Amino acid sequence: MNAHTHGSRLIALLLVCGWTTDSAAQQGTENGAWRYYAGDAASTRYSSLQQIHRDNVGDLEIVWRWKTDNFGARPETNYRGTPIMVNGVLYATAGYRRAAVAIDAATGETLWMYRLDEGERGDNAPRRNSGRGVAYWSDGVEARIVLITPGYHMVSLDAASGVPDPRFGTGGIVDLKQGLDRSVDLIHDRIGSSSPPMIVGDVIVVGAALPQGDAPPTKEMPPGHIRGYDVRTGERLWIFHTIPQPGEFGHETWGEDSWRYTGNAAVWTTFSADLELGYVYLPTELGTGDYYGGHRPGNNLFSNSLVCLDATTGERVWHYQLVHHGIWDYDLPAAPILANITVDGRPIKAVAQVTKQGFTYVFDRVTGEPVWPIEERPVPASDVPGERTARTQPHPTWPLPFDRQGVSTDDLIDFTPELHAQAVEIASHYRIGPLYHPPSLIDSAGTQGTLNLPGSLGGANWPGAALDPRTGILYVPSSTNPNILGLVANPERSNMDFIQGRPDFRPTGRGGPQGLPLIKPPWGRITAIDLNTGEHVWMVANGDTPASVRDHPALAGVELPRTGHPTRAGLLVTATLLFAGDGGAGFGDSPTGMFRAHDKRTGKILAEIELPAHQTGVPMTYAVDGRQYIVVPVGGRDHPAELVAFSLPASRDRPR
Repeated sequence: MNAHTHGSRLIALLLVCGWTTDSAAQQGTENGAWRYYAGDAASTRYSSLQQIHRDNVGDLEIVWRWKTDNFGARPETNYRGTPIMVNGVLYATAGYRRAAVAIDAATGETLWMYRLDEGERGDNAPRRNSGRGVAYWSDGVEARIVLITPGYHMVSLDAASGVPDPRFGTGGIVDLKQGLDRSVDLIHDRIGSSSPPMIVGDVIVVGAALPQGDAPPTKEMPPGHIRGYDVRTGERLWIFHTIPQPGEFGHETWGEDSWRYTGNAAVWTTFSADLELGYVYLPTELGTGDYYGGHRPGNNLFSNSLVCLDATTGERVWHYQLVHHGIWDYDLPAAPILANITVDGRPIKAVAQVTKQGFTYVFDRVTGEPVWPIEERPVPASDVPGERTARTQPHPTWPLPFDRQGVSTDDLIDFTPELHAQAVEIASHYRIGPLYHPPSLIDSAGTQGTLNLPGSLGGANWPGAALDPRTGILYVPSSTNPNILGLVANPERSNMDFIQGRPDFRPTGRGGPQGLPLIKPPWGRITAIDLNTGEHVWMVANGDTPASVRDHPALAGVELPRTGHPTRAGLLVTATLLFAGDGGAGFGDSPTGMFRAHDKRTGKILAEIELPAHQTGVPMTYAVDGRQYIVVPVGGRDHPAELVAFSLPASRDRPR
């Protein structure tokens, strides 16, 4: 068993707290607000608003647009942020230097803007973008917006004015490069964050993000330890070492003193929290680097783990490692979702974690016990020099995977026998096999690496899933798109023994025959999973067939299915509808800019709403003065990022 608990504290909580299926933490948004990045602390992306419903959703129209063109020296196009909304005001981020902004939620008027100019330190930031948003806190008297900057400062702003709180840190600012319990160069070391923190009570829980790890310049990187800060003063209250130090649980899983220099093992995505229990849930990434672990022998706790902490003290309550000694870039990519479910007549306070590899792990969020059995199954060993892979990996027995796993010739494109034969020939240049087939060396006279599916971009990715807490149905967007895990030695680029390299054999276009995709569709999908039973309720392709596939000469006369796009779709669930964006077109096609409303019971498309550009961030909804709005972040290659607000025509926007 991989879950560990503090028994005495757990029993006390069960006796004292109790719970019901009407738990506030799992009811989605309240009073028309959207107070957290994913709607609520449970990350459900659910709102009970129903002014917009199946019979009128086709009447939605744009009521305002908020543009980011002038936030920075050049426009940002890939806008990943989702605003929050409290008391009629949207709070968001914008621009490569990540300004915090307040926007009138009814009109789109800018109310205030704050930006911290970080100079060279900001220029060295690993995630120079507008980020995913901000966090909100209020004690009923004062209200604060908490911003994490690209250069890794934390700023507490007065929610009404945007002015830094002088009682917080130094002049409203806390330097997050300090207090990591390892020396970090304040200017040059590349650690930051692009996700908002999670505030539990009066504690700000902060994660971290580092550069992409496919080819780290060095194996010595900053650690992604998790910290808790006092929301009023900015004082560091606790630190949880995701790479355990001597004497701490899990320290022995970092062999050959690799704990001293290995970095990452951060939470670069968003957190979730149970505000009643006072627990925060950490979806961690792997240690340095993404595809080679020879410099960090062992299982490497708490990398690739779901970790439950007491948010007041930072003490570990339980954990479960989802990937041992990760070498596939299978970070836990999205916030876990909290759900109250009933399984075989037994009520369970659950937490569900969707993953890049296409699994949905479901645990009792109080104890860490798996709701359904998870089996340790043997996986192939690596033959890369110095690499010592784990002998087994955890496989949930239920629910079934929501996307294709591993590669065989049966997974290759087969629109025609000729295309399938060509796909088989292309695949012969790589190693193929089941899930967790290890990366391999690029050999000019042999194979060109390992063909990996799901690839490093998912399965699921940072947009995460959405939950209807009334039914327990989990909606998961995913991408079916492989990547090649080919390693090379390159001392001029890195002091690591091996890093990701470029194969000598590179098919044109999308990696398959005649520029088509190599893997058969659907390439983008939405899967509905009943967490009460674990059953898949329905699956639909998300998006039409890309034009480059539909109009390909080799497919003339072939009847094609609706294939979907291998992109990051953002989902939103309301009382009656499931909304989904395409997240772009994928395969290099021109983005479609389509936003769809689905019947959440069947997946049937009820309305298609055209966007000015494709959806880039995850949509949200709220109500102000009796009117419901839906806001979608959009952008594109030739379209600077903006927020687009939809509502019903003024004469038809009254509650039902």
